[in-house]
Amino acid sequence: MPPVFPMLTVLSMFYYMCLRRRARTATRGEMNSRRAIESNTRALPINVEIVQYAKEVLDFSSHYGSENSMSYTMWNLAGIPNVYPSSGDFTQTAVFRTYGTWWDRCPSARLPFTRTPSTFCSQDYVELAFEEPVYPTAVHILETYHPGAVVRILACSANPYSQNPPAEVRWEILWSEAPTKVNGPQARQFTPCIKQINFPTNLIRLEVNSSLLDYYTELDAVVLHGVKERPVLSLKTSMIDMNDIDEDEDEEKFACGMDTLNKQFSIVTLREWPTNGYFDKLPYELIQLILSHLTVPDLCRLSQTCKLLYQHCCDPLQYIHLSLQPYWARINDTSLEYLQSRCTLIQWLNLSWTGNRGAISVSGFSRFLKVCGSELVRLELSCGHFLNETCLEVITEMCPNLQELNLSSCDKIPPQAFNHIAKVGGLKRLILYRTKVEQTALLSILNFCSELQHLSLGSCVMIEDYDLIASMMGAKCKKLRSLDLWRCKNITESGIAELASGCQLLEELDLGWCPTLQSSTGCFTNLARKLPNLQKLFLTANRSVCDTDIEELAANCTHLRQLDILGTRMVSPASLRKLLESCKDLSLLDVSFCSQIDNRVVLELNANFPSVFIKKSFTQ
Repeated sequence: MPPVFPMLTVLSMFYYMCLRRRARTATRGEMNSRRAIESNTRALPINVEIVQYAKEVLDFSSHYGSENSMSYTMWNLAGIPNVYPSSGDFTQTAVFRTYGTWWDRCPSARLPFTRTPSTFCSQDYVELAFEEPVYPTAVHILETYHPGAVVRILACSANPYSQNPPAEVRWEILWSEAPTKVNGPQARQFTPCIKQINFPTNLIRLEVNSSLLDYYTELDAVVLHGVKERPVLSLKTSMIDMNDIDEDEDEEKFACGMDTLNKQFSIVTLREWPTNGYFDKLPYELIQLILSHLTVPDLCRLSQTCKLLYQHCCDPLQYIHLSLQPYWARINDTSLEYLQSRCTLIQWLNLSWTGNRGAISVSGFSRFLKVCGSELVRLELSCGHFLNETCLEVITEMCPNLQELNLSSCDKIPPQAFNHIAKVGGLKRLILYRTKVEQTALLSILNFCSELQHLSLGSCVMIEDYDLIASMMGAKCKKLRSLDLWRCKNITESGIAELASGCQLLEELDLGWCPTLQSSTGCFTNLARKLPNLQKLFLTANRSVCDTDIEELAANCTHLRQLDILGTRMVSPASLRKLLESCKDLSLLDVSFCSQIDNRVVLELNANFPSVFIKKSFTQ
């Protein structure tokens, strides 16, 4: 009779693997309810649950409100609810800058990066600090208008209130899901099933995607539930769920891929095979084309299989366009160092959201650009809080071919640093939304960067005289196609006249929340007559917009696609009908809070012009 010991050994190994997986579950938590341990499992020891609202808003990518106000700003997420459980449009809530797909359908829209993993769909984020570090048991998000934008919740190991910065900053995904369409704009408390993590946290990050929403999502408060002691799940269970064998698969792939990026991409000893199979028979270019569909972590993993694929995966042609934004939580100086030799031909680089809390140093960023910056045409650095004057100086020196630079929400860059941008004379796109650029630096940029086609100055609060800026644009930036002046506080009809006379190629103009513009001066009719190519015009919250302005747009701007006149009291249904009849391409018309346009009028217009999305917001 053959011995049974080998079979017992195999069974023991299998049982050990299952228990080990179960123990990891206790450490890392459940990905979702399908993977939960059976009902007789209990958390030990039992802790008193702590419930706390956000103490402070630490960082965010954008908001609808002003930098000098509380209305519609991310700062409203701190503290107890202001609005919930009421529904509607309230100034006391937190609102991001965009919604829907309208911003992707206008002249200033940028081409997307390829190779973005399908699991990454975040467009904006906000980071919240809480008083007490806890092991999270639940996160409640109070949404008061058009819910459904939150797509990811993360927790950070760093304590923002600690005097000693940690040696390593870890981010763990508590919950993640693709954007969903929620029926109705009513308020709700969103409480997704979160996984457990093995460290206490008082720093929570929400990431949102508003592309499926019919209007701006509004958030009122975030509630963090947790315990001080780490929960330990008992192993008293009647059976082992075979689904646990595959648990956390997506996260492990992500972590493995990025660890490979940081550690194993430099591997030099690869197993040699006598043959590479059918790959030996394929043309080099065809293999390159096949690999071009892989994400960066997939390339890292594939590079370890054999020397042939290692050679292909390390070919600089695979890195002509590279977006590291989806991996922001794991990108650091080491990542950039190992990518240097592969990015010598890179033309598009996206480092948005990366490098914060010391992950990328000024020296690490500078070393990378000195090797890889010569061919760069497009550089995305949104929310890069590691950037300083040295970084901008390196960009202007090492990237002579740069045409597009995005510094959106880089609010840590000192004002004087922006003078360096004037050295990049070939710039065609410059995004300075929510930066501290000052008037002198901006005038220098406009003077030397005459090729500019797209310029964003939204919420740039340190500019003293926008009329002077507009005059310089009209004189120097004749090729300008899109201009964002969202919430500029002091532009007048004089600046608008200079702008309209000099920049007649303008197709997109955002003058939302510019309180010093008055229709009675003729500034809007002047725009309509001199800018016949306008496709997008935002006059948000300008109460003086009147029928004369709308009729001039109907007569002169027949290519208009998007118009926002939220808040005006002087536009009648008759002028809107003229506009809709004249502008056949119009797809978005926001008449929220327009006192003469009630719901009955909106229903009538929708019936007669079904191709136009007519938005009428409300407050309850």
